Amino acid sequence: MSHNKRRVYPQAQFQYAQGAVPTQQPNAMLNQGPMTPIMGGQQNFMSPQIDAGNAMFTPAQQQLNQQVDQAASAMGNLQLNNQAQQMQQPIMDPNAMYQQNIPMQQPSKPMNQLYPVDLLTELPPPIHDLSLPPPPLMVAPEKMVVPSELANASPAYVRSTLNAMPKTNTLLKKSKLPLALVIRPYQHLQDNINPPPLNEDGLVVRCRRCRSYMNPFVTFIEQGRRWRCNFCRLANDVPMQFDQSIEGVPANRYERNEVKYSVMEYLAPKEYTIRQPPPSTYCFILDVSQNAIKNGLLATTTRTVLESLEFLPNHDGRTRVSILCVDNAIHYFNIPLDEDSDNIQMMDVCDIDEPFLPRPNSMVVPLNSCRKNLEKLLMQIPEIFQFNVITKFALGPSLKSAYNLISGTGGKIIVVSSTLPSVGLGKLQKRNEAGVVNTPKESAQLLSCQDGFYKNFTIDCSKAQITVDMFLASDDYVDVASLSNLGRYTGGQTHFYPGFSATKFSDVTKFTKEFSKHISMDLSTETVMRARGSTGIRMNAFYGHFFNRSSDLCAFSTMPRDQSYVFEMTLDDNIMTDYCYVQIAVLLSLNTSQRRIRVITLAMPTTDSISEVYASADQLAMTAYYTQKAVNKAMNSSLEEARELINRSILDTLATYKKEIVVSNVAGGVPLRLCANLRMFPLLMHSLSKHMAFRAGVVPSDHRASALNFLESAPMDYLIKNIYSKVYSLHDMADEAGLPDENGNIVLPEPLNASSSLFERYGLYLVDNGTELFLWLGGDAVQELVTDVFGTSDIFQVPIGKTELPVIENSEFNERIRNIISKVREHADVITYQSLYIVRGASLSEPVNHASAREVATLRLWATSSLVEDKILTSESYREFLQNMKLKISK
Repeated sequence: MSHNKRRVYPQAQFQYAQGAVPTQQPNAMLNQGPMTPIMGGQQNFMSPQIDAGNAMFTPAQQQLNQQVDQAASAMGNLQLNNQAQQMQQPIMDPNAMYQQNIPMQQPSKPMNQLYPVDLLTELPPPIHDLSLPPPPLMVAPEKMVVPSELANASPAYVRSTLNAMPKTNTLLKKSKLPLALVIRPYQHLQDNINPPPLNEDGLVVRCRRCRSYMNPFVTFIEQGRRWRCNFCRLANDVPMQFDQSIEGVPANRYERNEVKYSVMEYLAPKEYTIRQPPPSTYCFILDVSQNAIKNGLLATTTRTVLESLEFLPNHDGRTRVSILCVDNAIHYFNIPLDEDSDNIQMMDVCDIDEPFLPRPNSMVVPLNSCRKNLEKLLMQIPEIFQFNVITKFALGPSLKSAYNLISGTGGKIIVVSSTLPSVGLGKLQKRNEAGVVNTPKESAQLLSCQDGFYKNFTIDCSKAQITVDMFLASDDYVDVASLSNLGRYTGGQTHFYPGFSATKFSDVTKFTKEFSKHISMDLSTETVMRARGSTGIRMNAFYGHFFNRSSDLCAFSTMPRDQSYVFEMTLDDNIMTDYCYVQIAVLLSLNTSQRRIRVITLAMPTTDSISEVYASADQLAMTAYYTQKAVNKAMNSSLEEARELINRSILDTLATYKKEIVVSNVAGGVPLRLCANLRMFPLLMHSLSKHMAFRAGVVPSDHRASALNFLESAPMDYLIKNIYSKVYSLHDMADEAGLPDENGNIVLPEPLNASSSLFERYGLYLVDNGTELFLWLGGDAVQELVTDVFGTSDIFQVPIGKTELPVIENSEFNERIRNIISKVREHADVITYQSLYIVRGASLSEPVNHASAREVATLRLWATSSLVEDKILTSESYREFLQNMKLKISK
C-alpha cells in the first residue's frame, strides 16, 4: 500500500454532546493570548511562547527549564548584601506561577504565595500539573557560601512534603499536613553516569557536636579560621588542610566541593572502614524442580546469566560467583580455575535438615579466573535437570547454605523460582483464599508472613551484609506475601512474573531484560544511611527496603540503584531560625574497592503562617508518604483501614484548608477550595484507593502482595505513574509525535486524562501505568487505521493480549507508534521492562460468540482499571468523590 500521503484518521469532535465532558484540543493553546494567573479555580494555560518552546524538549528537559526559571525568578526577588539585584526575568510558565512569589514590594524573605482554586470547576483535572516541579525552596543566596543552583539539593535526590517548615509542632498539627522526606540517593543503574563531585584528599570536615558534614550553608567566622555549623550553631575550627595548595596550585576554599554542591561524595579515610571493602559476591539459587523445567524458567535463567557474566559489576576484578541448584535436595558445584581443569563436579546434599558444604573453597569462585568453567556449567545445567520429575523445592535450607557460603564477605543471594517452598525449613502451604478475599480477615490471613523464618533469617543476613532478591515466575500460587519479606528487610527486591512461560516470546523478553539489568546494575555493599535535621527536627519513622538497625540508622546489606525511601520527620522543639536544614549521609563500599560517603543537604525556609505552609506543600511527595503509610496499614492491620487512611488524608486536608484559610463569605454557591499546588493531591489519593494493592473486590493474594511491594519501593516518578496512568491518544496525535526531534529524541503525544469519557469508539490509545502498556483499539476503528497499524483490514484478526506490535512495511504511522512504545519503555534508572497488551474495544458489530470473547472481556476490565477518573466496579468516579468530600466538610 502506498503511503506517500499521510492519512488523516477520524478526529474527535470537541463539543458538548450526550453529557460528555468538554475537552480542549492540544493545539488550542496556541490560539490563546498571554495569560496571567486567575483566581477562583480556572485552569491556567501555557503561554504561546512557552508551549512552542517546550515542544522541542523532553519532559525531563521541560522540568529542568521550569526549575531554572523558578530559581532565577526567586533569586530576582531577593536582596543580596542589602542591595536590590536587578535581574532580567525570563518568560515564565503561568502554570507554574502559583508556586512563585511575585510581590509588589520585595520582602526580606520571599515565600510561595497561595493561589486558591475550586476543585469542582476544574474538571477534568489539569494533569499537566503532575509533571511540574515542586514549589521552589525560597532560600536567599546570602545563606549560601557560594550561591548557585547546585547549592541546594535537587528534587531528583530528595523532596520534602513541605518546602516551608512550620516553626512549631502546634502549627504542623494544625495544618494536618505530613512532614516527611522522599529520598532517592542514586539516579542511575550505573554509577559512572553523571556522578556527583568527589573529594579525594581524604579530608572530611564535620561538626564536633552534631556530626553534620560541612555543606553550602555553613558560615565562616573569625576571618575564616572557624566555621559555624548551620545545624547546631556550634563554632568549629577550620582544619589546616582545608586551605592547603594541591600540586603547587594555591587552594581556594570556595572552590571545594563541600561548600559548592549540595550533593557530593568523599573518598572515606581509614577511620570509616572497619575492614577492607569485600569483593562483590553473587550467589544464585536456581529452582530445578519440575515446574521450573516445564515452564522454561531454568533454561531462560541460565542463558540470561551466561549472557550477562561480562556485565556483572567487576570494576576491581574481585567479583565472585556461586551457583546452587535446588529441588528436594541441594546440588552444589565444585568449579575449578580455568587454568587448572575444566572438570566441574556436582555434589548432591539430600539432608536438608542439616545441610553441609562439601567443598566451600571451590564453590564461590572468582569470575575472572573461572569464567570459562562458569559458562560451561551454565550451558550444562538445563541438560542435567531436563528430565527432573521432583516437584518439591527446599528454599529455606538452600538459603541457609548460601548464607554459610558467603557470610564471610557478604553479597547478594538471588533466588529464581517457580515453585512454592514445600519442604524443609520455611515450608509453606497454599492458603485458602475462597472465604477470606474481600473480608476484614484478608490482611491477617493472606498478606501476612506465613512462616517466621522469612523474617528471622533477615536478621542474620543483615549482620553478615547479605541481600536476598527474589524472582518468582509461576502460573500457580507462590506466596509472594511471605517471600517478599526476604528482600524487604535486607535491601533487596521481589519481582513477580505470573503465568510465565518460555514459549511466549513476550514473557521471555520481559524476564530476560529485567533479570540481566538487575544483576548488572552497580550496587554498594556494607551501606548505612542516616538523615539529620537541624535543631528541633528529628527523624521519626522510616519506610522502604532496609533493616532499621537503631533509632535512626538504616542498614543496607547492598544498596540497589532503583529504589527510593521515605523518612518521616517530627518537630521536638520550636524552630527559632529563618531556615532549617536536613542532611542525608550514605556510607558505602563500591565495587571499585573504595569506601565512600555520599552527602545530600537540603535547606528550607521556616514559617509561622499556615497559608505559607500550604502554599509550599509538595503534592507528589505527600502522595509518596501516604502511600507508604497505607502499605504499612494494609500489611499490619487491614485493607479497610488502609482505605480509610487514604480517604481521611484528603478529608483532613480539605477540611483544614476550608477552616483555616478560606474566607467564609464566598459568593455563588459553596465551592470545594484548595490551593493550586495541591489540586492534584485529591485525584492521586482517590486513584490510589483504586490501585490493585488497596481496591475492594477479589484480587489474588500474590498479585496484591506484589502490588504492595512495588508501591513501597518504587521511585517517585514510577510510583505516580503507577497510581495515575499516562494515556496518549495516537489516532489524532500531532504530526511530530513519534518522530525524532532535533536532538534525536522521540516526541511523545500530549497525555490525556485517565478517563474513558475521552475515548472515541474509533480511536487508538496507549495507556502507560509504569508496569504495563495497553494499546487500546476502538471497536469501530476505520479500516485504514487498522491496516496501517496492524497490517490487516479485519479488526477481528488483530492479535489481542500480551504481544508486540507487528512491523508493517511502508507504514509511517506504524513506525511512529512503535517509536512511541520504545520511548515509553526506555528506563535508564529502573530495571522495569513493560509488556504490551493489545486490547480491542467494544463494538455493535462484534460477534457474540467470538473465540476470544472471554479473553477480550478480561483484558478490557484490566485496562480500564487504569482509567481511575471513572467509576470502577463499586468505586465512585472522581467527580462523585469530590462531591461527597464537599458534603462531608460542609457538615
